[in-house]
Amino acid sequence: MSAIEIESIETDVLVLGGGVAGYRAAAAAAGAGASVVHAFRARGASQYIFGFNVPLGHKDARDDPETYFEDILRGGYRLNDRSLVQALVEGTRPALEELVAIGVPFARNGESFDQLSLSGNTYPRSVYHPDGLGPLAIGKLDQHCSAQGVRKFAGWKAIALLQDGAEVVGALLYKVNAPALLAVHARATVLATGGIGAIYADSTYPADVAADSYAMAHAAGATLIDMEFVQFEPTVVVHPAECRGLVMPTAMFGEGAQLLNALGERFMYRYNPDHGEMRIEKARMAHCIQQEISEGRGFPDGTVMFDTTVVPPERLENHKEKAKRLRSKGFEPTTEAPRVRPAAHSHMGGVQIDSHARSGVPGLFAAGEAAGGVHGASRLAGNGASDVFVFGGIAGRGAAASKVELAGRDWAAIQARATGPLRAALAGAGQARPDELKASVRSVLLDAAGLYRDRPGLMSGLERLDALKRELDRGLDVPDMREAVRALEADNMVTIARFIVRSALERQESRGAHQRTDFPLRSDAQWSCRVALRPGSSGGRVETVPLQGGPA
Repeated sequence: MSAIEIESIETDVLVLGGGVAGYRAAAAAAGAGASVVHAFRARGASQYIFGFNVPLGHKDARDDPETYFEDILRGGYRLNDRSLVQALVEGTRPALEELVAIGVPFARNGESFDQLSLSGNTYPRSVYHPDGLGPLAIGKLDQHCSAQGVRKFAGWKAIALLQDGAEVVGALLYKVNAPALLAVHARATVLATGGIGAIYADSTYPADVAADSYAMAHAAGATLIDMEFVQFEPTVVVHPAECRGLVMPTAMFGEGAQLLNALGERFMYRYNPDHGEMRIEKARMAHCIQQEISEGRGFPDGTVMFDTTVVPPERLENHKEKAKRLRSKGFEPTTEAPRVRPAAHSHMGGVQIDSHARSGVPGLFAAGEAAGGVHGASRLAGNGASDVFVFGGIAGRGAAASKVELAGRDWAAIQARATGPLRAALAGAGQARPDELKASVRSVLLDAAGLYRDRPGLMSGLERLDALKRELDRGLDVPDMREAVRALEADNMVTIARFIVRSALERQESRGAHQRTDFPLRSDAQWSCRVALRPGSSGGRVETVPLQGGPA
């Protein structure tokens, strides 16, 4: 592609992202009567969804929405936006009913739903499917969207939002080997392209998720919040090596699985005396596991044992997909136990939204892990999936009601502004390749803002990221359009990595997924607030702002 050629189409709603949040948004917008274009590069992390929380009380009649609400606040260390928590709690049952109506299967006990107990939840409330809910839900949602007339553009990646003044009016898309870019002019755009994903080294996330949603939204004028809160999944497989990166679900603890150190001790009772592996949120569990390893009670490879051998075989089949993955590598979970340790997994931060998924920028909505605020300082197990199922629908319905108009705009000028960074990347004549910078960002971020942080490490990380930004600004070795897009991705990763580090420097306490060894205590008096990154010069303004939705 020697010149940047652009084709264009028009729609009411453009949905970006091929996971559950994107499909739910597309289906909801189409159901509300809007014309919809659904564009995505890949499926993201939704293919790994096992189940999601719904306070039905089918497994334990004591469960109710009020208990679920309190569990979310407690699990989030009371930094959650309460208006978003309320929307999530109220939206889970309707989301379940909508999924059942289009044929998504769930595990049942007769007429009732089977529900599993996940860490941090007082009662069993995860509805699920043994084969994994994510692929099944996406399959049915895909069929449903097609039946509603949604236009699907698979393999297309959003590289910039189209903006006219303060309004977002669509996005610019790229596809490998396509003869031209595609400009989608839209009255509303839903960002559902995930969170930080593979911006960390040793992450559990697929490579197609790497902070683009945050960078594009912030460049368009959106505020980012809670960027310091990076969830390290506590139980990620290291052994067997062939399954490295596989997340062992905390739901297995409800089936009888146990965590053991190298001494054979069921060590979680040392940290959580009443419940052991149960009723403890993931951030705290990750720190408990890491403490065992750091204090020399782990195995030589820096792990602890996730003992699946004590799970009754019939209950292990509730997690058929995980067992199948282990068995495919010659590892039998009924007789051998995998070994695990924490790894970067997901994110509580993102685009600040209200309970209608509005970003504050006219024409721009965000859902799923692209958005922040609902989870606070740590995400309740199973709530990542609840988030995408509920807020995907909310964002789609909100976008369908958007009042942004398309007529009378100078589309040539709008598209020229959107292609500016791409043209700059193509003009680069440096030595470094984009993928080399990406690898550097991942390494720096894990070193500086990993499970534990302190000021010297964060300041060193910020200096290293600033140096990478200067290298980007001087230009990279970009021989073609594909490498130019990778250069944009690298720039986005550097931008968001700097935001994470700056937010972690700002929050001078330890809370949930943010642990400062130089500020080891939680301080409700000073830090019952959130850190926000407002748009501005020099990469944005860091501010502390009150919690939304009422007092914590």
